[in-house]
Amino acid sequence: MDAKQRQLILEIIESGRDLSLATLREDGYPQANVIGYANDGLTLFFGTARTSQKIKNIQRCEKVSMTITMAYNVWNQIRGLSMAATAHILADDSPESAHAMDRLLARFPTAWDMSPPAEPGQVVFVKLVPVVVNVIDYTRGFGHSELVEIGAGDLPGKTTESGACGN
Repeated sequence: MDAKQRQLILEIIESGRDLSLATLREDGYPQANVIGYANDGLTLFFGTARTSQKIKNIQRCEKVSMTITMAYNVWNQIRGLSMAATAHILADDSPESAHAMDRLLARFPTAWDMSPPAEPGQVVFVKLVPVVVNVIDYTRGFGHSELVEIGAGDLPGKTTESGACGN
């Protein structure tokens, strides 16, 4: 990906507040959830209840899709993205889990003000690693989109393998 594409993708990720995450349910139907997220470059993180349906879905199939849209008032201002990614449930005591929590608290510093922190083990963190991004930019014309594949050099430690779905 070139520097201009990367800059626009990061601008959309960093200006968005929520993403719509689609996972695959056991019965074959997709499930979409709106979640708050944080990022470290192109890698995204979220936390959720360990017993949530989306965690059960990810355990079965780590392939996910998501969308993020920047705020807009008229159609010719629409800018957003749709990503295919692999979801990785992070181990509770791992450095990556601590990093995910730090990123989320930096982005949402008042998160714990709403309610006390969950009991240990109730919250799990998930890392979303993009594979391909479809960038939507109507400021360049109605329906303008550009497909960007995420290469090995675009993410630290990215492998070319994508996850498989179990039955």
